[in-house]
Amino acid sequence: MFSDFTEFHACSNGKVRSLIDKRHQSKDSVFFRDGVRRIDFVFSYVDEPHKEERRREFENNLIKAGLELETEDKKESENGKTYFVKIHAPWEVLITYAEVLNIKVPIKENDIPSVTEIPFECMFQPFRLPENVMHPEPDYFTAPFSKQRQELYLIHDKNATFSQSTRNRIVYYILTRCPYGTEEGKKKFGIKRLLNNGTYTAAYPLHDCQYWKKASDPNCDSERYTLYMEWARFLRFYKEQPLDLIRKYYGEKIGIYFAWLGFYTEMLFFAAVVGLICFFYGLLTMDENMSSKEICDPAIGGEIIMCPLCDKKCEYWRLNSTCICLTFLLVVFKLLEYEWDLVDFEEEQQQLQLRPEYEAKCTQKKKNPVTQEMEPYLPLTSQAVRFCFSGMTVLFWISLIIASMIAVIIYRLAVYAAFASLMKNTKTLQPIQGLLTPQLATSVTASCLNFVIIMLLNFLYERIAIWITDMEIPRTHLEYENRLTMKMFLFQFVNYYSSCFYVAFFKGKFVGQPAAYTRMFYHWRNEECDPSGCLIELTTQLTIVMAGKQIWGNIQEAVLPWIWNWWGRRKARSNPENLYSRWEQDHDLQTFGGLGLFYEYLEMGKLKIQLKYNSLISDGNKDIQNISNINQDPCNLSGLECGISPLHLFLSNRYRDYRYPPDHGKKYLHTMQFWHILAAKMAFIIIMEHVVFIVKFFVAWLIPDVPSEVKAKIKREKYLTQKIVHEYELNQLKQKLELAGLVKL
Repeated sequence: MFSDFTEFHACSNGKVRSLIDKRHQSKDSVFFRDGVRRIDFVFSYVDEPHKEERRREFENNLIKAGLELETEDKKESENGKTYFVKIHAPWEVLITYAEVLNIKVPIKENDIPSVTEIPFECMFQPFRLPENVMHPEPDYFTAPFSKQRQELYLIHDKNATFSQSTRNRIVYYILTRCPYGTEEGKKKFGIKRLLNNGTYTAAYPLHDCQYWKKASDPNCDSERYTLYMEWARFLRFYKEQPLDLIRKYYGEKIGIYFAWLGFYTEMLFFAAVVGLICFFYGLLTMDENMSSKEICDPAIGGEIIMCPLCDKKCEYWRLNSTCICLTFLLVVFKLLEYEWDLVDFEEEQQQLQLRPEYEAKCTQKKKNPVTQEMEPYLPLTSQAVRFCFSGMTVLFWISLIIASMIAVIIYRLAVYAAFASLMKNTKTLQPIQGLLTPQLATSVTASCLNFVIIMLLNFLYERIAIWITDMEIPRTHLEYENRLTMKMFLFQFVNYYSSCFYVAFFKGKFVGQPAAYTRMFYHWRNEECDPSGCLIELTTQLTIVMAGKQIWGNIQEAVLPWIWNWWGRRKARSNPENLYSRWEQDHDLQTFGGLGLFYEYLEMGKLKIQLKYNSLISDGNKDIQNISNINQDPCNLSGLECGISPLHLFLSNRYRDYRYPPDHGKKYLHTMQFWHILAAKMAFIIIMEHVVFIVKFFVAWLIPDVPSEVKAKIKREKYLTQKIVHEYELNQLKQKLELAGLVKL
């Protein structure tokens, strides 16, 4: 860590930059210069005289709050322009805010023997990680920390009592509430405001080392390096996750997210296996399927002439021309909650952690009936006005989505005939007309246009949603996230899936009949589905939208940050540690953001909707039995005079529907089969709904939400906590009485 000589460092332009004294502590360390006090947070800023007063007052108030600061001069930075302020939270500050935040600390080792046994344990050995990676820790009973009863807790080492993620949480809590003065008669406080107005350029906790090598300081655990080597690598995809280490390094919320993500991925694996089996079964039995035979057989489907799909430039077509498309068509959380001391975590957040913005904007106060303390509140009238404005804004944007979807539908109706004419008159496209049909070309281009609109609306609405949620002034962080989640989830559900709902449930349902086609805005003839159903088009729509979203999301969330971080790592690898410090290296990384985990959950939720949505559309197809024979009269197609073969060449032509033929007494009315099928669909929905509810309640009864072992631990922990606190209070009382001379020793 130390050396006994100095050297000059020459910059790339040939000029000598500064004199480096290597007797100082290595800058790769995560400690203050004394090598003892650990860095819990870092600020960075550049010289701007008009912001100096705010910085000085803010840092003075941090010192008054008990934090310790150490500043690195800009001459010591890699670019020679940036100051770095290092922050350390001493023991007294940690225990004070541990009590405020209700942080739980061990009081006794768990004395309940584990009865959980995993069958065939040896079979899972290849998927296990080594003990030193899993980071196993003794299981303790815990209780919320109290400064008055420090003797109750198992505190062997003050430096190891609170994990680094917990220390970061405490310091950040202080930073978001520390004042820095008044402006325009209003109290100003919090690091968020100082970052927004440019007083500081960044605020972040430190990693303990670079991910590709261990820290040079032996006092650092190099947990980041361990996580990268044993968890965040592609070749480790089949290994279990070191959830305890993830939780220790990143905190409980990140740990719970990856625990959920791992379980979710495992369940998707089983669903994917079932899906592949169904896919290959359908592929192998396709030739035995009666609908496929009737459509693809030249003697059946090849002899059925179908009505044109558009008014002027579309030809009659044979049913077996859709055969190619038909071929493609057929082809553990509760335990962690206890182990990580998250029982009643939401209630603690709700009661204790008011948002600083709420405290600043709510000037009126009233007595809390629970705590009997005065606290800020937002008047009911103000809440009502803000909620009404927020709701109207969300409804406006949802209406904008529906309007854009109608615009895309009009595009599909308008360009279908153009594609039909282009493919008919272009000789180079004739060899591939079996694959590139006007329906497919229209569907692909419309899906691409729809994807562009979706991403544009999503980009704009995300900022609107954050703005109106801020305007509502939620009371707590939990309430803020819940409101933002509701707005984003509702908007994105409509935005991503409205076009899919149209294709799955509405397209082809309101077509009408020859000579009486249903038209949109009395002009554009409504679309029809392929004889094999709209599932091919729905698949195309989902593929383009979902694949495009994933590609764009990966570019934004993975590729661009990787490029920026790679550029920063070039400096880290080429510069010595005494020039490019630990805080500078982390300063050059991309920030995760306060809502980073929120967007991760939101993204996984959309994937979940996609899977559920696919299961809803399996009944949306019509088979060959849906095609009724209708003897067409020339007058019936009088509007189809441009570019269409003479009607008298065919004895009859057909269209898809359940209607009586023209020679029947109920000409063109719906047949009884139509009503029977409609009734069967309704009955299926009602019966299936009841079956699902029955299965749900049975599974809920069969598998308890909280395992019996965890229930026993929770009860044991509450009992021990009460017992230990009671005994402690009795001992304290005895000591006071003995000191007063009222009780003999």
